[in-house]
Amino acid sequence: MIIVGLTGGIGSGKSTILNYLKNNGYPCFESDKVGKKLLEGELKDSIIKSFGKKIYYPKGIINSRALSKKVFSDSKLLKNLNNIVHPAVHKAFIKFKNKHANFPIIIKEAAILIESGSYKSCDFIILVKAPKNERIKRIVARDSINESDVIVRINHQWEDKKKEKYADYVIENISLDKTFEKIKILIEKLNNKMGIH
Repeated sequence: MIIVGLTGGIGSGKSTILNYLKNNGYPCFESDKVGKKLLEGELKDSIIKSFGKKIYYPKGIINSRALSKKVFSDSKLLKNLNNIVHPAVHKAFIKFKNKHANFPIIIKEAAILIESGSYKSCDFIILVKAPKNERIKRIVARDSINESDVIVRINHQWEDKKKEKYADYVIENISLDKTFEKIKILIEKLNNKMGIH
């Protein structure tokens, strides 16, 4: 089995590539989605203890925007959040990996795959990049937030240059058609490496 790590800064188009892989039958572990599920489940008490009840909506749904605002303006709080979430997400990934043990390739997606050290559990790492101004436009349109909030989020992630040292393959995601074609060729090569034709 090859564990392919998929990462990229916010607005790089990583999620679009993930959906492409999912639609092509590859088991995909979505760290951010799993993390959110855990925040609304087994980690809820720990989060309330650290961030207060107001971080949740009445029905126990996490207020992601409020949480983001808190942690992105205080590095200690961000570290605290990561210390709660990352071990639980790692545990969930081990379960996922065991469940899909018969698959030659599984995808592990995470926005901060490299920063968190999660890349160490991957055999191959794909980094998705896009020009900063393009990323800002995408996030403003997608999340209906203002540009300055987007820049704060971007600045809390490592720069692509720093991440490139850890990546086995870098995709500059400007044209989606070209990106999908590159991913298709890459995954075929990895399949061949596993002796699958």
